[in-house]
Amino acid sequence: MTTSNDSPFEPPPPERFQETPLEAYSAPSIAADPLVPGDPAAAVAAPVPERRLALDSTSIWLNRLGEELLAWFKTLASAAVYATLIVTFGFQVARVEGQSMAPTLQDQDRLIVNKLAYRIGEPHVGDIVMLYYPLKPEKSFVKRIIAEEGDQVRVVDGKVYRNDVLMDDSFVPAEFRSHDDWGPQVIPEGYYFVMGDHRNNSSDSRHWGFVPKKYIIGKVQLRWWPLAHAKVF
Repeated sequence: MTTSNDSPFEPPPPERFQETPLEAYSAPSIAADPLVPGDPAAAVAAPVPERRLALDSTSIWLNRLGEELLAWFKTLASAAVYATLIVTFGFQVARVEGQSMAPTLQDQDRLIVNKLAYRIGEPHVGDIVMLYYPLKPEKSFVKRIIAEEGDQVRVVDGKVYRNDVLMDDSFVPAEFRSHDDWGPQVIPEGYYFVMGDHRNNSSDSRHWGFVPKKYIIGKVQLRWWPLAHAKVF
C-alpha cells in the first residue's frame, strides 16, 4: 500500500480558555444602630467611664470596711458585757495593800476573788475573804473569818477562843502574835468576826466590830502573782 504525498497531518491548535477574573469579595458592612436615649441597650452598649469604675470600687471597699468595723464593734461590746457579768457576779481581780494578812498574803500580791461562792453558799470559819470596811464601805479589806453568827468569841493574851475552844493559829508566826484581850461576845445573826493573820498589825473586828454578810464580797480563791508563790486557798 502506498501513501500519498500530502503534507503531514497537524492537529488543530488547542482551545485557549481564559479565566474569568473574580470580583474582589468584600464583607457586607453592618451599619451601627443609632443609640436611642433611654433605651436599655444603650446603657449596655455604652462604655463605662473610668471615673465611674473607680467610684464603684471605692464604694465596695468602704462597704466592706464598714462591715468589718461593725463586726469588731459587736465583738468588743460582747466582750465588755461578758467581762461586766464576770466581775459583777463571778470573779474579781484584787491587789493586797499592806501587811495585815502576812505571812499568808504579802503586800502587792494579786488575787482572784470568787464572788459566786457566797451567792450560792455561806462563808465558813477559816475562809480568807474580801470585804467592805464597815465604817467606810468604799474601802475594801482582806481578812480571815474567825467566827460566825451564834459563836462566842474571846481573846486572852492574843489567843483566840471560839465557844471556849482554843483555835488553831499555827499559821501565825510568834513575832506576828498579839497579847491583847477582847470579849467575850456572841456574834449576832447575819454577822461575822474577822481578823488579820498579822495579829499585832491588823485593823479588824477587835477594833471596828462585826461584819454583816452583805459586806462580804467573796472568797479569796487564788494568789496568781507573784507566780513563784501562786497558791489556791
